[in-house]
Amino acid sequence: MKFRPLGDRVVVRRIKEDTKTAGGIIIPETAQEKPQEGEIISVGPGAIDEKTGKRTPLEVKPGDSVLFGKWSGTEVKIDGEELLIMKESDVMGVIEGRKAKK
Repeated sequence: MKFRPLGDRVVVRRIKEDTKTAGGIIIPETAQEKPQEGEIISVGPGAIDEKTGKRTPLEVKPGDSVLFGKWSGTEVKIDGEELLIMKESDVMGVIEGRKAKK
């Protein structure tokens, strides 16, 4: 992928959730909620502090597994892949010790 977000924005790939319940019932795609977990694909250089004029680096990095808000970000299609672009402040936190699933 050749896309670099600007400022304090990040590109996130949603992590697919299971389509079956614990009891084995298959949930149709139209009834599924969109996952709120994803993998950071790309990050911008950081926001510029208005007081000092210096760039503040982002806390997340590519490869991090993160949780984000249900309605966070803008859905885009890049190279045929559906991704989200959001501000770092929309990311609620990093899931420590977990490798991102594809």
